[in-house]
Amino acid sequence: MEIKEIIKNARERLHIESLTPLQNKLANLPSSVAHVQAIAPTGSGKTLGFALAMLKRTKGATGHIESLVIAPTRELTLQIAKVLSQLAPKLRITAVYGGHRVIDESRSLEAATPDILVGTPGRILDHITRGRIDLYRVKTLVTDEYDKSLELGFQDEMRRIVRKIRRPQQIILTSATRQDDDLPEWLGANKPLVIDYSENEAEKPQIKEYIFKSTEADKLLALKTLLLRLPQERTIVFVNHRESAERVFSFVSKSGFPTVLYHGALDQQDREIAVDIFTNGTAPIMIATDLAARGLDIPQVRSVIHYHSPSSDEILTHRNGRAARMGAEGEAYHILAPNESYAAPEFTGNVPSGWAKPYTSLYFHAGKREKLSKSDILGALTGPGNLSATEVGLISLHDHYAVAAISTDKAKSVAAALNAARIKNRKIRVTLKTL
Repeated sequence: MEIKEIIKNARERLHIESLTPLQNKLANLPSSVAHVQAIAPTGSGKTLGFALAMLKRTKGATGHIESLVIAPTRELTLQIAKVLSQLAPKLRITAVYGGHRVIDESRSLEAATPDILVGTPGRILDHITRGRIDLYRVKTLVTDEYDKSLELGFQDEMRRIVRKIRRPQQIILTSATRQDDDLPEWLGANKPLVIDYSENEAEKPQIKEYIFKSTEADKLLALKTLLLRLPQERTIVFVNHRESAERVFSFVSKSGFPTVLYHGALDQQDREIAVDIFTNGTAPIMIATDLAARGLDIPQVRSVIHYHSPSSDEILTHRNGRAARMGAEGEAYHILAPNESYAAPEFTGNVPSGWAKPYTSLYFHAGKREKLSKSDILGALTGPGNLSATEVGLISLHDHYAVAAISTDKAKSVAAALNAARIKNRKIRVTLKTL
């Protein structure tokens, strides 16, 4: 693809007005550069950066996989595939990852060979072993957040995957922090070109940090008080353990806040729905473990709350990077027990009236695989649902289901109307998605 076309798509589809210094560097990499290590804070646009470098080498319609992106998590895999689809709508891009029906991936791979494959190490290797994909002629290999893949123990899988590529013309490794001692061994003696913006102020999230003191070791009441003082915008509360996430979620929900839960023990679909209703405004508070600190591309997160202190500076960087993405401003709040300390000013703020619930999510029991589109859903909501376009919020479409945000005061009547009607000439069950 031509760089001009990619940038045009970024502007029109992703609303990117100008490239960051990191993205410019990656977009203009000489073809002679074989290995690249790109380092920049979370939220600085690394995905667009490596996409520019990769897509300009990808022609499409060659009958084989030209580019491969390896990501450590399902969430990051889906985010990357979504961005690439927006930048290169004419290319065939397939995402493979654990936690959902492998038969859907198999059918997609059998139907046509992708131009670009994005996936987690285990699932990519599984498809290789079963003979569903051939990486022999891959020209560009990207390992996004490669340090996380190594941390999760994917060294062997990545090594076996890379061995299936005859001779990649370019390998790009990305991370949010510099890890000189953890470069993958399969790079051999080759020293990569380092593009390091980890200390560049222009690339760092514009985060203002505050402390909020709890009078007790148990911080639940302090969290409630803090939430009441914050703007009613997207807020992620980070805890260190799944059990803590369940406990905090239960308390915050029972306290009347519109809240979702996100951690690794949840099913993949439950995590996807949690992101959907967090993003669409149905539940603008997310209680999460550090699984949510990487890989989620959620726009306009205003606040991050550290209910538990992060276990390392690197995790702090990733958590804070959820807010203030791509140069926006945001705040991070550290709730401190009497025996804890952190160097930041103390937060004081006015007490608003509480968190409103303007949106409710409708759950459609059909998705892309059932030939349902976002236009079909919008047409149903504004047709038999009798809503105006302004009363419909974000619509998220998945393989076998969809989620749409609508005005709370009309949710029950709209669900009833849609269940009594037909969508695309067939009955599709629609239910209210409870939190």
